Amino acid sequence: MTHEFWIAVCLVLIIEGIFPFINPAGFKAAWLKMAELDERTLRLFGLISMLSGVALLYWIN
Repeated sequence: MTHEFWIAVCLVLIIEGIFPFINPAGFKAAWLKMAELDERTLRLFGLISMLSGVALLYWIN
């Protein structure tokens, strides 16, 4: 179980690193736009992201 957890962590780091590696200027612009959002909107995006991940995980398993 712990082996799979660390594989998942590594995959998250790889996926999270793709966008800033490919398009650093776009990544900076996205962070600046995100900083302008209010907390409620950020929480909503986080919730949607988590629910999408759970649904996708359920679907592929």
